[in-house]
Amino acid sequence: MAVSTLASRIEAVRRFSRFYTRRIGVLEETLLHSPFTLPEGRLVYEIANRDCPTAQELCRDLDLDPGYVSRLLKGLEKRGCVERIRAKNDKRLAELSLTAKGQRLWGAMNERSRQDIANFLAELSILQQQKLVKALGVVEQLLDGPPEKRAPFTLRPHQPGDMGWIIRRQMQLYGSEYGWDGSFEAMLAEIAGTFIAKFNPKTDNCWIAERNGEIAGSAFLVHASKTTGQLRMLYVEPSARGLGIGQRLVDECIRDARAKGYRKLMLWTNDILVSARRIYIAAGFRLVKEERHNSFGKKLVGQYWVLDL
Repeated sequence: MAVSTLASRIEAVRRFSRFYTRRIGVLEETLLHSPFTLPEGRLVYEIANRDCPTAQELCRDLDLDPGYVSRLLKGLEKRGCVERIRAKNDKRLAELSLTAKGQRLWGAMNERSRQDIANFLAELSILQQQKLVKALGVVEQLLDGPPEKRAPFTLRPHQPGDMGWIIRRQMQLYGSEYGWDGSFEAMLAEIAGTFIAKFNPKTDNCWIAERNGEIAGSAFLVHASKTTGQLRMLYVEPSARGLGIGQRLVDECIRDARAKGYRKLMLWTNDILVSARRIYIAAGFRLVKEERHNSFGKKLVGQYWVLDL
């Protein structure tokens, strides 16, 4: 076998880059038929999948020039897609989030991306798809940073003692962040108690995220009806936000709901839980109902979301 030269290896990588950017439509004027350019779309993706990041974080993690990012963000703000909110812990910093319009456009763009990739994979056999995914994993592993620079987490099933801990932590977090009272804790205890008392592995599940040996988040799948599962009690510890844990928990719930034969996955949340709502939109959930209610010592707007499986 002939030994490749550095020049030939460079050209091989460049050739693949040209092929792949053309294949996935990156060369089009806008990204996935959205109003966003590729750089704008990447910023929107990061804002949608992080817990209120700052512009500084995006510049650092994406290795982009601050002036360039500032111009992109100003354009997105002017079009009503992104808003800045002063950070609670440091008034000198502005946290970024998507507006309702931005979330709507992000949801449509994300769904178009999923569909395009699904169409792309449909051209291949299952064996070819598996080979492709494996090859992409090798590429990511080779080009990614060393393991110590990443923040790993694992998912495991629930164990004795987990429910009490989750109830306590969620009450503490929602109490401090939103001022909710003890009636929220009562609801959590009722959900968790019912889950344990009636747990059926054929219809229910629970995922506990662990990071550095400590619980970093959780999510539950429970039986709502013969054809519908319900996602409940999703949360991520503040110290672990921005690592993709919430998205992973929701993805696992969706995957397992499909495996269990559910046709729909539903959830109930409140409109002030912006970070969670971004994850639901990214996963393909659609808002089907809103209603005002007085709960947990606050006036809230409850939302019902549904995902067709």
